[in-house]
Amino acid sequence: MKNVLVTGGCGFIGSNFVRYLLEEAPMLNVINLDKLTYAGNLENLSDVASSKKYHFVRGDICDKALVERTLRKYQIDTVVNFAAESHVDRSILGPEDFVRTNIYGTHVLMEVSRLIWSKQGFNGKKFLQISTDEVYGSLGRTGKFKEDNLLEPNSPYSSSKAGADLLVRAYHQTYGFPAMISRCSNNYGPYQFPEKFVPLMMISALSDEPLPIYGDGRQIRDWLHVADHCSAIYSILKKGRPGEVYNIGGCNEWKNVDVAKLILKKLDRPSSFLKFVKDRPGHDRRYAMDASKIMRQLKWKPARKFETGLDETINWYIENESWWRSVMTGEYMKHYKKWYAERRG
Repeated sequence: MKNVLVTGGCGFIGSNFVRYLLEEAPMLNVINLDKLTYAGNLENLSDVASSKKYHFVRGDICDKALVERTLRKYQIDTVVNFAAESHVDRSILGPEDFVRTNIYGTHVLMEVSRLIWSKQGFNGKKFLQISTDEVYGSLGRTGKFKEDNLLEPNSPYSSSKAGADLLVRAYHQTYGFPAMISRCSNNYGPYQFPEKFVPLMMISALSDEPLPIYGDGRQIRDWLHVADHCSAIYSILKKGRPGEVYNIGGCNEWKNVDVAKLILKKLDRPSSFLKFVKDRPGHDRRYAMDASKIMRQLKWKPARKFETGLDETINWYIENESWWRSVMTGEYMKHYKKWYAERRG
């Protein structure tokens, strides 16, 4: 592993992973391919932009010619695919972009990589598809998702990710393509786009605005700090086996409303700031990941406790108010806030 292509590297998890590689694996060259849609922000990586080990390419993973030029120019031997349309609410409003980027874009990345790499017998090559726990659907009160569970997605977003996962599996089975899949629980941490739950709660509280909670707020999620996710991905790249799926979880289940209350407490805001809004269609009730496989086989485990990681994240958003305020004034967030207002009725 010498030259790593990170797609979607200007997004939340992607930018954290680019920075992680540059810090933890300085021998690697990191190439970031990002279209810079609304959630992709060059400012997320401004602190590493001058590094000789980092290269930025602006473009779409659906652009086959660009992907081929990039793989050849930088002699890419490893691809980590973060690039995706990723928000459930937006997938309900407009699923077409999700199908195009998440399924067709994954196909382009794999097909170009396959055609170039196959001439060398795939030796030393790796492709990691970054997926989500949402492909499994929803859990009842007990149990956890395991890697061999059926895929039962309930939204256009999770369906598009499940479709990409199946395509990745097919490429490995059909061509011997050296692909792996990771499926992670909910992330939180620095540089997360304000539409997501944790930063939305933080920013609403810091702005003395109501915190919008879907339905009764008793949906349960397994929370993982993005830095722990990055370390898990690196473990998969170093020690994972082609054709395998690895669940990544924080072993840390919380009800949404309790996370919101904890944020209010830490920011010294009253519980009256909670604003319950109409639940969204197809809202999964509970996610929980069985991460025993990656813990057992790759010797990985999360390092941060939730409350410690949440404190760090709150402090980051307080110290980087200019970052999230600039994002909040963008065109997409204007549309998003209008949409939320309509749902509040």
